Amino acid sequence: MITITERAREGLSNILNEKRGNQIVGLRLQVTGGVPGAYQSNFRLVKQGEAQPDDIVLDEGDFKVFLDPNSAAKLKGAKIDIVPTFRGPSFKIDYPAPEWDDPLAQQVQELITNRVNPGVAVHGGNVRLVGVEDGVVYLEFGGGCQGCGLTNVTLRQGIEVMLKNEIPAIRGVVDKTDHSRGTNPFYRPSEAGLEGESPLAP
Repeated sequence: MITITERAREGLSNILNEKRGNQIVGLRLQVTGGVPGAYQSNFRLVKQGEAQPDDIVLDEGDFKVFLDPNSAAKLKGAKIDIVPTFRGPSFKIDYPAPEWDDPLAQQVQELITNRVNPGVAVHGGNVRLVGVEDGVVYLEFGGGCQGCGLTNVTLRQGIEVMLKNEIPAIRGVVDKTDHSRGTNPFYRPSEAGLEGESPLAP
C-alpha cells in the first residue's frame, strides 16, 4: 500500500526509539487536506490504547504505522522518503497521480502532480485538474492559492507555459476557481498589484 524507503524507515524508527518510555506503540499518518496527487499529511505518535478499531495497521518491524480508512484510501501507492532541506532532513511523501481515462488528461495530471503542486506547495497552495476538453485544461486552485492575488501570474507565466511546452496538444488553460471564497491567501490581491512572479515561472 505505502512504500517506506530504508532511510525513512530508519528515521521513523529513531524518532520512536526516543519515545519508547512513554508507551508509544507507533505512528499515525493522517491526510489533513489538499487534493488528489497533493494531499497534506502529518505524523503523530500513537500511545498504547489510542489505536482505533477500524485502523489499518502497517507493521514495519521496528514500529507500526496506523492509518484511518479515509487516509489509507488516499495514501494508496504513496512513497515516504527523507530529503535534505535548508532546515535539515525532512520527511517527504510522494503521492501517485490520479488516473484519468483520457490519455491527454493523464499527461496533464502527471505534470500537475510532479511539477505544479510541489511548486505551489511552498505557498500552502494546491492545484486540482477538473478536466481537459478540446485541448483546453480546466483547473481549480486551493489552499493558499484560492483568493491569492498572484494566482493569474502563476497560471499564465507558470502552469500554462509549462503545459504548452511539455504537451503540444494543449491550447489553453482556464481557471475554474471561486476565488471569492479564499480565506488565507499567501498574497493579498491588494498587495499584489500587477507585479509579481510565479513560483513556477522558468
